[in-house]
Amino acid sequence: MKREPTIKTLGFFNVDKPSGVVSSAVVNKLKWLCGMPTGHLGTLDPLASGVLPVGVGNATRLFNYFLEKRKTYLAEFTFGVDSDTLDSTGTLVYGGKIPTEEEIIAALPALEGEINQIPPKYSAKNVGGKRGYELARAGIEFELAPKKVQIYSVKLLGKGENENAFRFEIECGGGTYIRSIARDLANSLGTKGVMSALRRTKSGVFSAENVVPYEWFLREDITPAELEEKIIPTDSVLPFPVLEVTEKEVEKLLFGQAVFTANEDGTYKFYNADGSFYGLAEAKGKRVKLVTKLC
Repeated sequence: MKREPTIKTLGFFNVDKPSGVVSSAVVNKLKWLCGMPTGHLGTLDPLASGVLPVGVGNATRLFNYFLEKRKTYLAEFTFGVDSDTLDSTGTLVYGGKIPTEEEIIAALPALEGEINQIPPKYSAKNVGGKRGYELARAGIEFELAPKKVQIYSVKLLGKGENENAFRFEIECGGGTYIRSIARDLANSLGTKGVMSALRRTKSGVFSAENVVPYEWFLREDITPAELEEKIIPTDSVLPFPVLEVTEKEVEKLLFGQAVFTANEDGTYKFYNADGSFYGLAEAKGKRVKLVTKLC
């Protein structure tokens, strides 16, 4: 039986996903609470914690508009150990030297910029209609093609919780695997290494400063009004200018017509005549029309 919507505001929850919880569990919980479709803007590994933006309702249509967002992570890499999953949750094989801080710092610049990164085999990458992790768990040999990713910076913060671990701050573009950075850094240092901890502190406009703990959503007495207070309205997170049009032009646009515009080509936020947010418009060649309804 379909659950009726419990909230009216569409937008995003900025969830603080805890380590040990899969991203899909967070999405499904919010879907049940809100009574409408939900979807995350970039999954986090089960080991990872931190910022997980979850769109509610038509906000889930905005994934493509967030593909170029920057993300920031606090990661811990442990050296002298290898893993089939490239992190500490896999089958661990110990061996290899432990680099010094000086050696690590000298190797970091080679990791930055636009690079070709090979994803982990234990990932959701599609290989002949199957997910990489499905093939890996079945013991099937396969190779994943390198993918271009953007790594803006990798900074060493200091030692980790054990003597073989080091902490890093990493700023990168979408689609980057932090586990692969651990592997590649270790390889460049002539050793092995795995990601032993990870926390995402920023994903585009969403940051750790205003996250809502996932545990908050697990309360049995949570009310629709409380959910409304936590949701971030869709238009407030869209980095686009407002389309300035007359009431007559608003009517034409709502009927699917294109109207003349002096604005530059690009994406604009469109509001109804009463000031309520409607969705997105695209301007091209001095003409503008609506392309995405989000209200």
